[in-house]
Amino acid sequence: MRKTQAKGFENQVYSNRVVRSEFDKNWRTTVSRSGYVIYTATRNQAKVTVLLSTGASKLLIFNKGGKVLVGSGGTSHYSKPHIAKDL
Repeated sequence: MRKTQAKGFENQVYSNRVVRSEFDKNWRTTVSRSGYVIYTATRNQAKVTVLLSTGASKLLIFNKGGKVLVGSGGTSHYSKPHIAKDL
């Protein structure tokens, strides 16, 4: 079992260090005109596990309506607020 550390609520953030993201079943996927893939949480406690280029992993937890925008080159934008935990 993985040990997680609570980091608390984060405001809107972005990262260009994302190597891989795994979304649970509580997300709807669309594509914007500009080419971003938009993931929208369909339920509270929607989870995303993110692997960063530094080797760190994070668990991100969103409420219903939360959004993750993923662009080219590993750029990701996360709506506010969400919970981030180090894995």
